Amino acid sequence: MKTYRELDVTNWNRRTQYDFFKSYDNPFFNITASVDVTKLLQFSKAQGLPFLLTNLFCSLKIANEIEAFRYRSPKDGSVICYDLIHGGSTILYDDNTFGFCYFDYVDDLETFCKDGMEKIEMQKQTKGFDAKGNEDNLIHYSTLPWVAFTAVTHARKFGQLDTIPKITFGKYVENTGQYQMPMSVEVNHSMMDGYHVGLYFEKFQALLNTF
Repeated sequence: MKTYRELDVTNWNRRTQYDFFKSYDNPFFNITASVDVTKLLQFSKAQGLPFLLTNLFCSLKIANEIEAFRYRSPKDGSVICYDLIHGGSTILYDDNTFGFCYFDYVDDLETFCKDGMEKIEMQKQTKGFDAKGNEDNLIHYSTLPWVAFTAVTHARKFGQLDTIPKITFGKYVENTGQYQMPMSVEVNHSMMDGYHVGLYFEKFQALLNTF
């Protein structure tokens, strides 16, 4: 069940920024930077857990901690804040096509990974392509494990309101014993600013360092 509260936009401290960007044809901005995943890789290997899921868990945990990442704007023009958001990620099939798999966030890594592995296996068996176009209590994730990219752009359907953040993970690369992974965070500027994305990177790296 979706639970959320509606923001009082009139008295919102970002009212000016929201009004300025909400009518843009393309209000998204993208920040790409590398994060150190050395400890998380070591932990995932030691525990026999897929790095895809441990990394996704960390990302969703931080996104849920930052209120701006839970803001969405429905078609009625309001701004709401979900109590909890989840993840939808691209999954590669054996024939090199892909589909979408959805992961409910729970604040327990072991449970999240167990449920996630089951969902990935089911998704690979059915090879569905459910984009959940009517769902917005999500973050859209992609993984490009073949490229240590420095920038990413996303396909867009202009004329359609979209306030869902899009996060993409790239190929991690070893350098003097440390593993760096590029990560792209693309968000709607009417919902948040560079400060919030910078905070996301800061808190995400701090969490990665705890493993």
